[in-house]
Amino acid sequence: MGVEIERKFLVDHDKWTKVQKPEGTHYKQGYILADPGLTVRVRISDKNAFLNLKSKNSQVSRNEYEYEIPLQDGKEILDSFTKTSTEKIRYVIPFAGNDWEVDVFVGDNEGLIVAEIELDDENAPFEKPDWVTDEVTEDGRYTNAALSKHPFKDW
Repeated sequence: MGVEIERKFLVDHDKWTKVQKPEGTHYKQGYILADPGLTVRVRISDKNAFLNLKSKNSQVSRNEYEYEIPLQDGKEILDSFTKTSTEKIRYVIPFAGNDWEVDVFVGDNEGLIVAEIELDDENAPFEKPDWVTDEVTEDGRYTNAALSKHPFKDW
C-alpha cells in the first residue's frame, strides 16, 4: 500500500508569472467516485493514463494506489464512467531539495493555481518558494475531487 503525504498551498499569480518553468503537462482527470474521504479517478495526458484510488487517513495523509493503464482505456473510462472532471496544466518545479507540483487550472477552475509538496513524514520540515502563499491543505474545497463538483468559478 502506498501512502501519500501532501501539503497544499495557493500561489501568488504575479510572482508565478516570473518563475522559470519547464514545459507543463496537460491533464484531464475524471472521477468515478468523489467522496470527501474516498476517491477513484482516471487521469490522462497526451502520453499516458492512470487509474488512482485514494482514502483519507488525516488532513495531509492518504492511502494511495495508482496504476498506469493503456491511454485508449483511460480515454474510454473518462468518457464512459466518470461523472465529474477537472483540467489543469501541471508544472514540476524543484526548490530547496523538493519538487513542487504546481497546478494551473483551466476550464471551470480557471484562475486557480495550487502548489503541492509531497513529503516523507507529516512533520517533515521544508522551505517554501516566495511564490507560495497560504496553506489550504485542510480546506477540502481545494481537492481536485471537490473542484470537479464545485468549480472555482462558482465560489
